[in-house]
Amino acid sequence: MSQLTVQASGRTHVGLVRRRNEDAVYAGHNLFAVADGLGGHAAGDIASTTVIDILKSYDRTHPPAELSTLLGQAIHCANQTLRHRIEAEPDLATMGTTLVALLWSGTTTVIANIGDSRAYLLRDGELIQVSEDHTYGNLVADAAEVPHMPEKIARFLDGRADGRSPDLTTREMRPGDRFLLCSDGLSGFVPPDHIQSILLESAAPAAAADRLVEQALDQGGPDNITVIVMDAHGG
Repeated sequence: MSQLTVQASGRTHVGLVRRRNEDAVYAGHNLFAVADGLGGHAAGDIASTTVIDILKSYDRTHPPAELSTLLGQAIHCANQTLRHRIEAEPDLATMGTTLVALLWSGTTTVIANIGDSRAYLLRDGELIQVSEDHTYGNLVADAAEVPHMPEKIARFLDGRADGRSPDLTTREMRPGDRFLLCSDGLSGFVPPDHIQSILLESAAPAAAADRLVEQALDQGGPDNITVIVMDAHGG
């Protein structure tokens, strides 16, 4: 397959209720990432921005076979940086963030996620959720039978080591693929069929990103809303 090119656009909005945007977004050339600072935790915006700033240094062309290792390394480094920041500033001790990120080279993509920010793939008209939400309900065996199972996030980045490793998913990228990375300010309030329709109907990533944010705001937009829409084109 010939070399692919990528066109992408990112948007973030504070939403209609929150006073502060604790999401952070990066849409580069080879790297795309959304981090959602955890509401109710101290300095969620510092956590999300810190993680994105570390990941940015990996935004370059890498050998496809090394993408998974490198993205895992980048996230480990970001988590270590959170730990060092907390050691220097104890008031930040409860800060944390989710993360979903995509690193690509050639025709290979690696998607990493930890928490409940999501990655979707629109291929041949079908919307596929690539990532798995790291909530207790998803991760605990027989969760449906456990009374009062919380919907809280079970895994996230907060500087600690235990249980903070991301899921890493490798996929071959094809011409015509459209990827969506988003915080739960979108996925928690806009149904998947509406997301699919917008992705199908919008010609350019920028138009799709704008419409997705508008749709979340139309649903009341109670949370911060962040999206990246990324298209793969044949070279």
